[in-house]
Amino acid sequence: MFGINREWEPWRAASFGLEFVRSEAFSALFEEGMELVEEAVGYLDGPGRNECTALTPEQTTSYAEESVQLTRRLVQITGWLLAQRALAEGRASVEDAAAGRTHLLPLKTVETPDALFDSLPAAFRALSGLTARLYTRIQHLQDLLLEADGFMPDVAVTNPVAEQRGLLEKAFAHRH
Repeated sequence: MFGINREWEPWRAASFGLEFVRSEAFSALFEEGMELVEEAVGYLDGPGRNECTALTPEQTTSYAEESVQLTRRLVQITGWLLAQRALAEGRASVEDAAAGRTHLLPLKTVETPDALFDSLPAAFRALSGLTARLYTRIQHLQDLLLEADGFMPDVAVTNPVAEQRGLLEKAFAHRH
């Protein structure tokens, strides 16, 4: 009808993510992310290190755990941004993206009680929040790009309670 060659539709769909990573919006996100990485590294290597000396042992432990999480988010953010830029510049392929080589990895989080987290240095809490929000934004953006490019795997929705119940039933069934 509009002269669309149906044979090439998968390539058109696969190029949506490529179009995005070549856009001004991605450039702004890239700059924001890299500035946040620089700010966090500067804080952790300087003022953050000094602020740690005044913390209680419990706060020090929480600071260390939260710092590890913050660092993991920064590594993932940096890796994702650089991988997307490589995709935009042709140093990575659409096949690399489809194979997951340009994707964020899921992160496990440690839940610090609110009162304890609130007792950590304000600058650290702010950086932790900023990196968590940026990671979440990128994760959401990645999901949108993957879905638009047709690379979203079919995920079976599972019921963890039913799975546990099934395991218990199986375990007790073997006892007879």
